This record gives sequence, C-alpha cells and structure tokens, in this order.
Amino acid sequence: MRGGKVAIVGGSIAGCAAALALRRGGAESVTVYERASGRLADRGVGLAMHNARYTELESAGLVDTSMPWHQVTRRRWYVRDDAAADGELGRELAVMPFPFRTYNWGPLWHELRGRVPEAADFRHGSAVEVVEVTPEGAEVHAAGRTDRYDVVVGADGYRSAVRAAVHPTVRPGYAGYLAWRGAYPSERLRDPELWPEDECVYVVFPGGHMVVYRIPDAVTGGHRVNWVLYTAPPPGLDQVLETPTTLHPGTAGAGLCDHLAYVAAELLPTYWGDLVRATTHDELFLQPLYDFTAPRYAVDRALLVGDAATVARPHTGAGAVKALQDATALQAALTSASTWAEALSSYDSDRAPTGRVMVDLGRQLGRGLVQRTPDWRALDQAGLEAWWQQADGTGAFGGRRIGRSTA
Repeated sequence: MRGGKVAIVGGSIAGCAAALALRRGGAESVTVYERASGRLADRGVGLAMHNARYTELESAGLVDTSMPWHQVTRRRWYVRDDAAADGELGRELAVMPFPFRTYNWGPLWHELRGRVPEAADFRHGSAVEVVEVTPEGAEVHAAGRTDRYDVVVGADGYRSAVRAAVHPTVRPGYAGYLAWRGAYPSERLRDPELWPEDECVYVVFPGGHMVVYRIPDAVTGGHRVNWVLYTAPPPGLDQVLETPTTLHPGTAGAGLCDHLAYVAAELLPTYWGDLVRATTHDELFLQPLYDFTAPRYAVDRALLVGDAATVARPHTGAGAVKALQDATALQAALTSASTWAEALSSYDSDRAPTGRVMVDLGRQLGRGLVQRTPDWRALDQAGLEAWWQQADGTGAFGGRRIGRSTA
C-alpha cells in the first residue's frame, strides 16, 4: 500500500516510532502534533527493555547499539532485617536472572526523533484540541486551524484526544497507590561498590517495594541512579488523584514527602533509604498509577499506539517496549495490506489482545507487590521463586514476544 496523508497526535517515543513505521509502510505524508514546545530529551527517568525484546526490535529497525544503554544481568531481592549481618543492605532473599537493557528516556527519545524522516512535518508546541473521526478520514483541530487526513494516529498518552474521539467511555482507573520516582548522577551514591553495576535491586516491605537500577547519563557519559518506589499514600492524601494526573518534579506536597521520608527511614534498609534521601526535591516526582485498555486499537480511520491505547502498571517492565512493538505491528500491517481498512483491521487484531494481557499482568503484579504483599521475611530463594512464578502467571513480564498476542 502506498500513499495517504496521516496525522500523529503526540511526539514522544510512541509518536516518533509510529512516524518511522508510517513512512516505511508507505504513507505519503506524516504530520506530528506535539504539545510540548521544549526539549522532550530533558526528561531523565529510566526504562528497561528485556534482551529478547531488544533483539526483536533491533531486527525491526527501531533500536540499535548506538542508543545509550546499560546492561543488567540479575535481580537481587532485599528486605529490612535489622538483626541480619548485612543489615545495611537488608537481608538478601533471592537472586534471579534479569537480562534487561536499561535506558534513559530522554536520550532514547532523542535518537528516535533524529530518525524521523525530514519529510515529516513535526509541529512542536501544537496542542490538539479536538479530533473528529469518520469512516472516510479524520479532522484534527489544533492551534486555530483544522486539517483533514486520511488517518489519525493517537500517540498522545493516557489522556489521549484521539482515544476520546473513538472510545469516549474508556477512562483510566486509579489503582489506589503511587510510584515515587527519582534519578540523579551516580557520583552522589554512597559506597557504590556495595551495589554491583549489573544488578537491578528489588527492596520489598509491607505494602510495597522499590526497584533500583542504573541508567546511562547523557551528560557525563557515566551512570545515573534510577529508582521507583510503589506504595499507597496515607488516607486523605490521594483524594485529588482519581482524575488522571502527574505530580511533576518539585511539586510534591509536604504530606506526601513526609510519607516517603517515613518509608525510607522505617521500612527500607539503611543503604536504600539513604539512596532515596539523596534525591533532591526538584528531582522527585510522583506518578499516580492508572490502568485501562481500549477494546479496539483501530476504529474507522483512527488507530491508537502506546499509552493512548493501553496503560499497564509499570510492574510489567514493558511500557516502552509495547509502544515500539505497536509501531512494528503497524508497519507490518501497512506493508501487507492494499487498503487502509485492511491495514487498520490487521493492526487491531494483532495488538488489542496484547493490551489486555499486559493490563491483567500489571494488576496481578500490583496485588502481589503492593496491595496484598506476602510476609516477605518468611520467604527464601525457593519460596520467592515460587511466589514470582505464580505472580507472573502468563510469563509476560518484560513484554510479550512480537506476534504472540494471546495468553
């Protein structure tokens, strides 16, 4: 299939990958609407990509070794036990293989943005107000003008205007807990030799856990410490979170910061509590967790990718992977179809089931790791391995293999 005028709403990782897929799939023109006018590459939090998923995406031409990355090989689990001989790190519960590449969101976006063909019209600072979709095309209203397209792609995240046009009743549901996040230069880390560079760490406690790993530092060429801590806020502090929102760096209120300080001091082992406390207020942001999946990824002349289509809780270790896989599936659908209707139907059949699997997995892991945590101190290597095998269920942690969309 060749030809067609396509709009992409959203210019982050999912949007850039979709632009690449559309041009490679034969679209005649691509326009990207990105509401942010600043540099998206300044975002500095981490993400992880399973080695097997990397291999698939490299074969698809979306990632390669020139994108700054850091290799992690194993995951070590700790729990606070002040009586343990290694009490500073916590008592080690288990060590498991963890073959993941870690990335810094900003540099990864920068690399993808640089690969978007120059022929694409990338409009920074262009917030989309309304999208109208029909069986024949779509209209995008932005910055005081209206443009008509053959197809519109929603890559505009969990508050997607494109999804609102085709699935107005599908809204993100609050999971009941938060992710506190921080990232800072590894030079600030106390006693870095205590934490091997190729290890991801899970620190578990009653009612939550923390994940810690290193990511590339685009400025120094070294590493940054990246951590994510999941737990529910105290009653009364999450009343404003039912409506999807993100608390950007430096905006967390005193009550929430006090609760994080309590978790770091009373529930985490000393070393990992110090790691959290080394994060400045301006580096700390909160991500209330929501999830949903659209029943269909393509309706009429609109299709959804990335977080516009599905938001699974980050426990799945596959958010960015799934966005890139969506683009891979879109390109495959375009190159094998002769009409837009055929291409969109093929894409929907391939990706919508995967969205359902990942949301179910995120909820299941959320129950086990946050909402109904076991007695962590009672688990040993064998016990934790058995617990994880049951929690992972379908084995989809890290993302499903491309083309394997059903459980």
